[in-house]
Amino acid sequence: MEFAKVSVEVRQSSGKGGAHSVRAAGKVPGVLYGRKAAPIPVSFDARLLLKSLDKDRRRNTVFTLTLNQVGGAAGTGEEITAMIKDAQIHPISQTLQHVDFLRVDLNQEVHVTVPLSLVGKPLGVIDGGQLHQSMHVLSVAAKPAAIPAHIDVDVSSLKIGEAVHVSDLKLGAGVRALIDAKDAVASVVAPKAEKVEAEAAPVEGAVPAADAAGGDKPAAGGEKAAAGAAGAAKPGDKAAAAPKKEDKKK
Repeated sequence: MEFAKVSVEVRQSSGKGGAHSVRAAGKVPGVLYGRKAAPIPVSFDARLLLKSLDKDRRRNTVFTLTLNQVGGAAGTGEEITAMIKDAQIHPISQTLQHVDFLRVDLNQEVHVTVPLSLVGKPLGVIDGGQLHQSMHVLSVAAKPAAIPAHIDVDVSSLKIGEAVHVSDLKLGAGVRALIDAKDAVASVVAPKAEKVEAEAAPVEGAVPAADAAGGDKPAAGGEKAAAGAAGAAKPGDKAAAAPKKEDKKK
């Protein structure tokens, strides 16, 4: 099977200072790990790496890395089969800042995450239910060449109250899930009950509870409004003072 080919250069300096020098030169620093070998600091052209990514597999692309020594002829170095273990992206510029590569053996499993893609319109949704996807990626173990680009999840037969579980997925030969088979991937739930506005709004012409019970006191919180409507005044208010007698005409 043909894998993406990328040339990287083994760099002599490591650490923050070495990484800064690599970025200043317009390249991206990285480290090659794995298979009990000593880590190897490398640098590479970000554009060439991104261009080499499989358009479907993306982060799960398998590479043939050519390790070129500084000053050596390009493409003459040792070839290593590797994958991207981790990548750091600048939060503002969204540019690639650092990549950890992992040596892989084509005959041994690796652990990766694969996107889940829902297929079909559930019967329960047609009946008014709501589709809920509780899992968007699946952790799997597979040999590098057997890693699927994505996993289709057929939800067309789901009725309200039913779900698709990990055990229902068709993973393909040589691929196994790394999580509980009982975990739900997607489900159809009943629509949420809508609040009736009439329950929250007062009914026109309704009699207040206090009046209906024959009580004299206004409803709680309505004392001030009732007093204002009746023209009542609190003790001590000037408005409550006795009216002045009219001055007699002399």
